[in-house]
Amino acid sequence: MIALGVLVAVTVFSVISIYNSLVLARQTVREGWSGIDVQLKRRADLVPNLVETVKGYASHERHTLEEVIAARSQAVNVPLDDVEGRARAETTLSHALGKLFALSEAYPELRANENFLELQGSLEQIEDDIQMARRYFNGATRDFNVKVDSFPSNLIAKQYGFSLAPYFEVEDADRVVPAVKF
Repeated sequence: MIALGVLVAVTVFSVISIYNSLVLARQTVREGWSGIDVQLKRRADLVPNLVETVKGYASHERHTLEEVIAARSQAVNVPLDDVEGRARAETTLSHALGKLFALSEAYPELRANENFLELQGSLEQIEDDIQMARRYFNGATRDFNVKVDSFPSNLIAKQYGFSLAPYFEVEDADRVVPAVKF
């Protein structure tokens, strides 16, 4: 009878421990996503200032400016929990920003503009911060997914509705990173 009681207690403790480790891992993934979201919002907030600065020098390049504005709008309107949708939208925004900075090559006065240079430096820092936040998020996602897939925690995960979390990946492997050095 005592052995049966000990076995039940050990089983209950193991289930609780595994469940709590899954909850902790899921919260770490959410924390990581929050970090990415903050950096992506910082970048999205910087885009209108960049567009306005470029507009003063390259107003006839309307198509490129509109493309950047549309890509930013698309990126900020993706639901917070749609990791894959956000990755696609951010890839589009990165491409558009790359075109914007390529456009600035044709305007030496723009490249010399102090405001543009400051915005350019800010974007470079934000891109670095996004990369670091993405690494953290994808590491947390990997750890969580290993717990969801590994035995015996996969039994608890399935029972309580834990499912694999998506990674924050860029769709195009050779994505154009905005060139921010002149």
